Amino acid sequence: MSIRTVRDVYVVDAVRTPIGKFGGALAGVRPDDLAAHVVRALVDRTPDLDPARIDDVVFGDANGAGEDNRDVARMAVLLAGLPVTVPGVTVNRLCGSGLEAVIQAARAIAVGDASVAIAGGVESMSRAPWVVQKPERAFPAGHQQMWSTTLGWRMTNPRMPAEWTGSLGEGAELIADKYAVTREAQDAFALESHRKAAAAWAAGLYDGEVVPYYGGVDLARDECIRESSTPEALAKLKPAFRTDGRGTVTAGNASPLNDGAAALLLTDEAGLAATGREPLARISASAVTGIEPQLFGLGPVDAVQRALGKAGRGFGDLSVLELNEAFAAQALGCLAAWPELDPAVVNPRGGAIAIGHPLGASGARLAGSVAHQLAAAGSGTGMAALCIGVGQGIALVLER
Repeated sequence: MSIRTVRDVYVVDAVRTPIGKFGGALAGVRPDDLAAHVVRALVDRTPDLDPARIDDVVFGDANGAGEDNRDVARMAVLLAGLPVTVPGVTVNRLCGSGLEAVIQAARAIAVGDASVAIAGGVESMSRAPWVVQKPERAFPAGHQQMWSTTLGWRMTNPRMPAEWTGSLGEGAELIADKYAVTREAQDAFALESHRKAAAAWAAGLYDGEVVPYYGGVDLARDECIRESSTPEALAKLKPAFRTDGRGTVTAGNASPLNDGAAALLLTDEAGLAATGREPLARISASAVTGIEPQLFGLGPVDAVQRALGKAGRGFGDLSVLELNEAFAAQALGCLAAWPELDPAVVNPRGGAIAIGHPLGASGARLAGSVAHQLAAAGSGTGMAALCIGVGQGIALVLER
């Protein structure tokens, strides 16, 4: 029996679409077309690579109830014009789906099952359909319940404890309670997210990462950034989940609903040689963890620590941590649990409150952003991490 050695896995390139707002510029674009767009962009940006060498395409997708159904990864391969011999698989770890795709593709390369892979994620929250269950008997005369698949629980199993099935916003409020995170602190965090994102765009820091979507729409920049927002404007917003005077989570200090896609080109040494390119970064370690569903926002706390331990690194080694900002309260709760982390390394180019959170795409966006930032710095250790609805956390360590 032969023993295979674990191979190094390199991020050769990473791209994403601009992130569109709910009902915005990308609302008319099918999710499989968004996915195909970033897959095609990666191939076009690496002309020395024969697309037939791509061993697999792995995509995250949190919904899968609409036009992204029936394996959106494989649809993206075909729509992007790749050889029909290139396979594709779709994975779902809810908000962590895009990062899960990167981890699974990297794992296949590390053990020798693949040499070249594309990993990414996609979501169109604008186009998420309404769904109904099949009736229990044929030809029902009454009305049927309809659910929106845009976000959150639907068709909930009655065996689930009630405290597990609350809204995501109420989960953020619970974290605000746990860590005494005030409304003012959440609003200030949100403003800083917008400021950093606007500054990054103005400085051209996203020019090498974002591939504009043209084709019936014209979107070259993230659509939800509000650089003109003020503390006074945020303070006027009413709490969205608790209306009894105790609420702190608002539309202004939470991530919006979004559309977008992101993808990374991953290789081993042989695949890297075939691209003719210098890698952005190397994948070092990953971790996934579970937590009480109602405290889902704290999922990254343990996942980040475990991933760092696997990589033989500590918080002091991090030059960048891209932490998904599902809610300001959630992100601040995680930071409170990491007192040894320098907050200056967190989301230096803005976070999801400003940029957006297209569920299945966000993890790939964060991993790609970390890779580009490490390449720009020339060296360092970076981390991408997300909380996940229903109580999970996921993290990935990259190095250069």
